[in-house]
Amino acid sequence: MRIARAVRERDGVERCELGMGTPANLEVLEDFGVSAPATPGDLVIAVEAPDDSAASALDYAEHEVGSLDGGAPGAPASRPRVRSLPAAARALEDPNVALISVPGEYATLEAHRALSAGLHVFLFSDHVPLEAEIELKQRGAALGLLVMGPECGTAMLGGIGLGFANVVRPGPVGIVAAAGTGAQESACLLDAAGAGVSHIIGVGGRDLRGELSGLMFAQAMRLLARDERTEKLLLVAKAPTAEGVQAIADHLPADLPVVAAFVGWDGANAPFEVHPTLEAGAAAAAGTAPPDTSPLEREVDARRSGASGRCLLGLYSGGSLAHEAITLLEPKLGPIAGNVGHGPEHADGMHALLDLGEAEYTQSRPHPMVDLETRTAMLEQAAEDERVGCVLLDVVLGFAGHPDPAAALAPAIERVTKRATVITHVCGTPDDPQDSKRQTRILAGAGALVAPSNAAAARLALRSLS
Repeated sequence: MRIARAVRERDGVERCELGMGTPANLEVLEDFGVSAPATPGDLVIAVEAPDDSAASALDYAEHEVGSLDGGAPGAPASRPRVRSLPAAARALEDPNVALISVPGEYATLEAHRALSAGLHVFLFSDHVPLEAEIELKQRGAALGLLVMGPECGTAMLGGIGLGFANVVRPGPVGIVAAAGTGAQESACLLDAAGAGVSHIIGVGGRDLRGELSGLMFAQAMRLLARDERTEKLLLVAKAPTAEGVQAIADHLPADLPVVAAFVGWDGANAPFEVHPTLEAGAAAAAGTAPPDTSPLEREVDARRSGASGRCLLGLYSGGSLAHEAITLLEPKLGPIAGNVGHGPEHADGMHALLDLGEAEYTQSRPHPMVDLETRTAMLEQAAEDERVGCVLLDVVLGFAGHPDPAAALAPAIERVTKRATVITHVCGTPDDPQDSKRQTRILAGAGALVAPSNAAAARLALRSLS
């Protein structure tokens, strides 16, 4: 994704696709006008550009891909080159985690190979059948190993981030999460409160549903209960079922305090302390109050008269953050259009909120936490739409994300603020590669109001439309 984005940013390049030769990717290439005799084991690079720009861009992409394998093409390898997971495990000194990101049809086999090698599994891959997930997690639990995923986007083990992860201070709170950006937001809020995090164990979004019944939640809690650095648990999920919550309750460790942030949960009859927002859950785990937003509220009030439109537009890159916003917005605004709320799929003069990380927006392009092109284009459209009175968006930082998202969004945000209020939240820390303080300054300089949490941003959006 990083290489494809870098190629797209080169002079003269109109489009670039870079991916394995899977049937889905080959279908995208056909829409591109390219027919490639590739197999799922082949890497395909396609560039559309005039004159010599295409050849130059291809050379650049090949060089960058080669550098991922220990150096530029033809350069001597700096480490052993291996072609299988067992060979990689043998080549390393005492590995204990395998990160797997391959097409779903191959992910199950590779995950089983990792378990056979005695490795915990971080399974980033999607399109893994539920039956395969159940089998993997049952086997992992029997072996005393973690199966984080499938579709696990975030974890942090002993301070080492996997996937999309932030740099947070070490501390006593262990996080178990079935929500990727939910885990990131929780960890960053704990960092801001001075609490810190011991580990983040992602379990995949389906772990609290159906036959899984919190299988990996239970395994993660067992392991964290034995970890001397972990003194408290924070459990994170999006609207789990009552059966899923009870499954967690059946496996709660006896000697660790437990707090949960179950987004959208009403808290009724929960057998342990449950909060309906990520903000409230993190505050409870840290033993602090949420940050004061009264200065921002006054600023929202001052700007309200300058916004002629009365519609909300939410443009989110984090699915958990989008879901949290919806649970706060819809009780006041009614059904909201888009792919998260309970309104129609498409908005026509009504409130709308979009999770741009869903498949309909990521087909043939990187995730919006990496590539901001889609969101920037939508902001440009909002700047010309007199019906839009408030724009709400997240800016997610950390490893694997865009290197400078605020700077990329700022020009479009500045244009939107001429007719609407823009409210943002930076999910990150000052120690992230992008530096949350710097990102906040850039966004504020473009005219956006920057809230201390995603939940606070949603409440400020409600205030701007009241």
